[in-house]
Amino acid sequence: MSKHQSRLALLAVTGLLITTGCSSGSGTTAGAGSPVAALDAATLGPSEIIGVGPDGDPAATIDDLALTPAEADKVRAGNFEVGLVMHTLNLDWSKLQIKGITDTFNKYGVKIKSTTAAEYKVDKQTSDLENTIQQKPDGIISIPVDNTAMAPAFKKVQAAGIKLVFMDNVPEGLKHPADYSSMISADSQGNGQIAAEILAAQIPKDGTVGIVDFGVDFFVTNQRTLGVTDWLAKNRPDIKVKKTTFTDTSKVSQTAGDFLTANPDVRGLFVVWDAPAMDTLSAMRAQGINIPVTTIDLGLESALELASGGPLKGLGAQRPYDQGVAEAMAMVNALIGKKPPAWVGVKSLAVMQSNLLEAYGEVWKTDPPQEVSDACEQAGNACR
Repeated sequence: MSKHQSRLALLAVTGLLITTGCSSGSGTTAGAGSPVAALDAATLGPSEIIGVGPDGDPAATIDDLALTPAEADKVRAGNFEVGLVMHTLNLDWSKLQIKGITDTFNKYGVKIKSTTAAEYKVDKQTSDLENTIQQKPDGIISIPVDNTAMAPAFKKVQAAGIKLVFMDNVPEGLKHPADYSSMISADSQGNGQIAAEILAAQIPKDGTVGIVDFGVDFFVTNQRTLGVTDWLAKNRPDIKVKKTTFTDTSKVSQTAGDFLTANPDVRGLFVVWDAPAMDTLSAMRAQGINIPVTTIDLGLESALELASGGPLKGLGAQRPYDQGVAEAMAMVNALIGKKPPAWVGVKSLAVMQSNLLEAYGEVWKTDPPQEVSDACEQAGNACR
């Protein structure tokens, strides 16, 4: 039995327990008459980008990065090469980002010279960045693994005559346009607002929610949590918020499990992105806890969880392919001497079981895989 077949079997059993009223834990469960079922994904969240960039810059959009035909020809004539310095390649988010970058570069004849993955380690990313600089590419696109520790290394990039475009985060002290050409990210605050609104629909008056947060100073994760807490403070001030943090992604299950054990009053959870959310769900199942969960990012595992109608009730999705396109466009602008905006934002997307199949296609730019469709069918075809 494959990993995903095993997950489908587990989700089917979980769904059966929920529908027969045999789940444990203090949270509510979603059914036809549940508060989550009454929400409309099309109207959830902000209608425009609500966040600002790391230095308070208003959002530009990918439309601001468009090239004229003459500028496009100039890019193609440049025979440019760009290095990718990633935090990890083991996320759906990373794969879609790179696909968006690659597809866009292919249109303009830009070559990806090298791709590295630091696996969240400062020393590794410092070495990766130094090695990439030595290769003398025309540009580098990167997501820093640490706001402070990586700043000295990244200050060397444009100083070496190499254009620098950031994903999601700008290291401390770096200024636009002297130290980098642009930063591209999702509207993380908007995505946090979506996650808060879906979660709050499941929480009774004066209830308590928990936040499983990233314990590293990182712009986009900070913005997600800000979106959650701001929305709750303005719209559900009766809800009490408790928080735990992790820094080691391999220990999220333990962190979340310990937090739930110590806080039995928690009636729902927000987890800062989808991979730790999956680990949190594992910890919940190990303890027999069934409370609603929301998160950020639509990957394959989170899609399967949403399809099942289990504890994961919804999420705010980034559009990583579109972000990759924007990053590539910011880079080609910089390579021909144009000045891209300091921050380019990509609009948030609300995803629940009810709009899962449509949203999957929008995020992934492809039809949902068969295992997602199968999970929807097992849940009574509640997805569309």
